[in-house]
Amino acid sequence: MSTEIKAPTFPESVADGSIATWHKQVGESVKRDEPLVDIETDKVVLEVVAPADGVLKEIIHAEGSTVLSDELIALFDEGAAGADAPAAAPAAEAPASSDDLKVSPAARKAAEEKGIDVSVIAGSGKGGLITKEDVMNYKAPAAPSKTEPAAKAAPAPAVDVPAGDRVEKRVPMTRLRKRVAERLLEATSTTAMLTTFNEVNMKPMMELRSQYKELFEKSHNGTRLGFMGLFVKAACEALKRFPAVNASIDGDDIVYHGYQDIGVAVSTEKGLVVPVLRDADQMSIAKVEDRVRDFGLRARDGKLGIDEMTGGTFTITNGGVFGSLLSTPILNPPQTAILGMHKIQDRPMAVNGEVVILPMMYLALSYDHRLIDGKDAVQFLVTIKDLIEDPARILLEI
Repeated sequence: MSTEIKAPTFPESVADGSIATWHKQVGESVKRDEPLVDIETDKVVLEVVAPADGVLKEIIHAEGSTVLSDELIALFDEGAAGADAPAAAPAAEAPASSDDLKVSPAARKAAEEKGIDVSVIAGSGKGGLITKEDVMNYKAPAAPSKTEPAAKAAPAPAVDVPAGDRVEKRVPMTRLRKRVAERLLEATSTTAMLTTFNEVNMKPMMELRSQYKELFEKSHNGTRLGFMGLFVKAACEALKRFPAVNASIDGDDIVYHGYQDIGVAVSTEKGLVVPVLRDADQMSIAKVEDRVRDFGLRARDGKLGIDEMTGGTFTITNGGVFGSLLSTPILNPPQTAILGMHKIQDRPMAVNGEVVILPMMYLALSYDHRLIDGKDAVQFLVTIKDLIEDPARILLEI
């Protein structure tokens, strides 16, 4: 019995997707829930799995094709017996082909981008599964060839490379990268974006973290106490005091949101993604830290769902993890503001007439001046500063 394999149902914000990789070929036996194909959208890579044991009967859309939501992409015969993947030759005779290996979708994609043959990589996952980390950590052997004897390889003449020879590599831009580029250009051309800056003394928060991090980790099942949880909670409190910063523009209307859905920017190899903490104001600091860590891990493996990256009323981005001392974050439309965190650096500061070395962080708030006045933007950022410099205010909501 033939079963139709269709593209997933895309949300309204995603128009279509591209067939990235077919993991199975026509006539090949497939087990239930085994990956059939990866579909890349503007936001995430979606995995389509086999509905049951059977055989892939026909591929309707090849790799690189554009497909719409719920569009037919293949036919599948449930219960049929097809040809297994080509049998691997004995290890002593030849290396296994990539079709015989257990390779995660993320690992296969990374290997293709780096031009690495997965058959030469040893899998560290369960049952010999090759993970993305295996690909990233793989180092090619120093010898020019595995099959050539060393004595024969040694006298090989060196290849003359013309002086000044410059190599170029052209690769197509991924859908995610293209969408990020479009949104950044849209933000700069359709909003009256302005940025205000301030600096915050991180010493109180660092002392709080140092004092309670071990107890916090024990009390919350291994969740570590970081700075993002406190910044998210501080942002939620500040957004309640300045509703315009939490609002959005829809045509000629202003939409004021009675909730705080905080987007947290996460950098991946394919581009920037912004998963959303729904009702962040209702979350505990431990819950925020746990979700942010989970977002980071799944974003690197391409496991985030589209629904997790839609919506959001305010965004926080932390360039400090990469060493950025100061930057101007770009808005994430239709949101009207974004908070930028940066590197913590010891600086001499004047305190009560004396010079004191303090761990300082620059904060940046980019905002849409069409909706948010400069006075509100500055006061919002000062509120964040006050809450961070005196963390007890976050708990007391003062």
